[in-house]
Amino acid sequence: MTTLLVVAKAPVPGKVKTRLAKDVGDAIAADVAAAALLDTIEACTVAVGAARCRLALSGDLRADGAGASSRAEVIRASLTGWTVVPQHGDGLGERLAHAHSEVTGPVVQIGMDTPQVSPQALLAVAGGLDSADAVLAPAEDGGWWALALRDPSAAAALRDVPMSTPETYAATRSALERLGLRVVAGERLRDVDHLADVAPVAAAAPLTHFAAVAARIVEGPR
Repeated sequence: MTTLLVVAKAPVPGKVKTRLAKDVGDAIAADVAAAALLDTIEACTVAVGAARCRLALSGDLRADGAGASSRAEVIRASLTGWTVVPQHGDGLGERLAHAHSEVTGPVVQIGMDTPQVSPQALLAVAGGLDSADAVLAPAEDGGWWALALRDPSAAAALRDVPMSTPETYAATRSALERLGLRVVAGERLRDVDHLADVAPVAAAAPLTHFAAVAARIVEGPR
């Protein structure tokens, strides 16, 4: 029984998609993040059912007041049946390792940057564990968008991996292989980090929440 684990930030303006926000502004960047998170939640729910899904969340899905999240009420409703827990740790690697440590049995962990991900793609990553100890799915920017582990405790290797660099995929794979794990590659996808990522990802998933937001974005600096 594989668990799908999403590690994400609450889509609060000024706190998410900060590289994208330089071109489109904090509010639109937060709405992009909210739409991407909604698409990710929906894909996971369709893939395995809400009871087998977990969200490790940084921040609060607050609908009003200081620190309010974009689309908070809609996101909370989409999480019905999910297990939602707070993130713990200082760096991203530590937060990922801790989120995995709370899972029992095989796990597929993703973030909120690939709204084009489909239930079929998630199940394909999980299926890779039939013949390997780990599946690491690369992102086009040199990172990775999904990690599947037969034994979630192996994610402790992530604590010392530099994240958000062009070498993150290679460094993560090396760290897992040093544990003696057999690692195979999953499907390559494009993360949404910059303005140039928005149109190609929206085109790959035209019926998503993300694509609807992308259609409102005007290319170029504001």
